[in-house]
Amino acid sequence: MKKLTLIFALPFLAISLFAQKPAQKKTSGNPLFPGWYADPEAAIFGKEYWIYPTYSAKYEEQTFMDAFSSKDLVTWTKHPNILVKDNIKWANKAIWAPSITKKDNKYYLFFGANDIQSDNELGGIGVAVSDKPSGPFKDHIGKPLIDKFHNKAQPIDQYVFKDKDGQYYLFYGGWGHCNVVKLSGDFKSVVPFPDGTTYKEVTPKGYVEGPFMFIRNGKYYFMWSEGGWTGPDYSVAYAIADSPMGPFTRIDKILKQDPSVATGAGHHSVIQNPKTKEYFIIYHRRPLSETNGNHRVTCIDKMEFDENGLIKPVKITFEGVTPSRIK
Repeated sequence: MKKLTLIFALPFLAISLFAQKPAQKKTSGNPLFPGWYADPEAAIFGKEYWIYPTYSAKYEEQTFMDAFSSKDLVTWTKHPNILVKDNIKWANKAIWAPSITKKDNKYYLFFGANDIQSDNELGGIGVAVSDKPSGPFKDHIGKPLIDKFHNKAQPIDQYVFKDKDGQYYLFYGGWGHCNVVKLSGDFKSVVPFPDGTTYKEVTPKGYVEGPFMFIRNGKYYFMWSEGGWTGPDYSVAYAIADSPMGPFTRIDKILKQDPSVATGAGHHSVIQNPKTKEYFIIYHRRPLSETNGNHRVTCIDKMEFDENGLIKPVKITFEGVTPSRIK
């Protein structure tokens, strides 16, 4: 009788155990992870997604960077202190807006530091290197890569871009001006263009900061942030060109606040799942409950295109995105 009771009880026990198993998250939710993080740059390394944001705090407290990794865009793992001020001897505050690329089995992290306001201050754009995407990152050249104002562009908000021919460029600039420079093969300097110039201004109408670029169907999509980063009007606009040098004519704004969801949606990056071909936009925004300029969180939503290749306005959500693995 005991054996029969056990036989009948086993299916119910299995059902009970199954019922107690935590349900898998159906969407990422927004924000993607806890904490005040802004200026997120997303990248894909192998079969993992990575996000490198600014630690959003007072400039004097922005002395390190964390990173986050995920296999499906839904569950994220934190990698703390991938870059710290102590490893960059010339940096003392405002380490922000990272941009990363992989080259020759090394990972290069470009960053801004010190928020310089003139050519008489030490700071600007630096580059650090590591053997792993999780760091630790060490100073690559021992000094800023760009430390002066060229074409009135503050040396911040750098984005490293690899063109179809393998050449790497750096787009950067605050204070309403954007430059592009050509990087040397070892990422230790900037080199002149064929016409002899080194710092080319490519500023489109409305540009404030936060440049980003990607290629789709042979076209160059150049994106940037508009408005004030502490205000509700922070947003993202874009242009399309046949060359990474432009010219870039503003098309439209595609990311902005939704008074029912969040404000200050901007300073973004874009990734594409190489398997599903889906595009995602990763950006920061300010919760409706927050008035502190530094209280920004990192979020993700889908980005889609119309039949003419134009980017559709992005709907910012609380739900985020469904799982999307790279396999």
